Amino acid sequence: MSTYQRAVERVSAAAVMPAATTQTTAVEQARAVAEVAAAVQVAQQMPRDMNRAWAEMKAACGRTGLASRAFYAVKNRGSGPSVHLARELARIWGNLDYGVHELHRDDERGMSEIRAYAWDQQTNVRSGRTFQVPHARMAGGQRKPLTDLTDVYLNNQNIGARAVREAIFTVLPADFVAEAQDICRQTIERGNGKPLVDRIADMVAAFAEYGVKVPQIEDRVGRKRGQWTAADVADLGVVFSSIKRGELSADDEFPARVTADEITAQASAAPAAVESAPVPPAAAQAAWDDVEVAQPGSGADR
Repeated sequence: MSTYQRAVERVSAAAVMPAATTQTTAVEQARAVAEVAAAVQVAQQMPRDMNRAWAEMKAACGRTGLASRAFYAVKNRGSGPSVHLARELARIWGNLDYGVHELHRDDERGMSEIRAYAWDQQTNVRSGRTFQVPHARMAGGQRKPLTDLTDVYLNNQNIGARAVREAIFTVLPADFVAEAQDICRQTIERGNGKPLVDRIADMVAAFAEYGVKVPQIEDRVGRKRGQWTAADVADLGVVFSSIKRGELSADDEFPARVTADEITAQASAAPAAVESAPVPPAAAQAAWDDVEVAQPGSGADR
């Protein structure tokens, strides 16, 4: 062994286990290194079966249980494949490790440092990102600080889930993800063999629980109820799932629709409201009588 090689080993050993490191920390570091090495070795010895992965993906996306949760829609953040689809595809693809780690939390600054990653252990392709998450949530267009520990944890996990979703999709083959999305959309449109008329009726009843009426849905779709297609029902299903999870607001997605009859009724009620207005007391009426009313051209109105 050359002098250069021995020097490199000494530097590597010092970097792995500093002088101040406790025995427990050193054991955990060694265990982590051994775990990573074992995972890579197992992935190399047992490579994924591509045919099995594609077949299992098609079977999973053909079931409504996954397809109904495969997409999301969030106001001001758009829509797309959800983290539920990403995790399922990662499981099917195999030899892929992913996760979200909270590296540091500073309650005084109201900030947490989060790391999300995805690692294909067979091809040694890794995608990760480290970012800071404020302990705050946007409400009504304003930032609202979070002080409750549970709220802070859920906020970190929510944002971390979005990051790990993108990391997984970065590691997976693009055509694998694209075909999974297409199959999920087709599954939603088929509705598990249920007739389209019945699915429309169920969708209308589900939105009614949130105060959304048929005319509001028709305004969003752009067609009357009798003209809705399977694709329209599928899109409405994604919106409904997002409303149910609290990602969207029913009032924002389906603004209240004012009909001509309601406008006429409000106009008719206005004069009646003025006539029924209470008469001011005598003292207040006397005060109004003392007010000098400016006459045109008198100069008092200038």
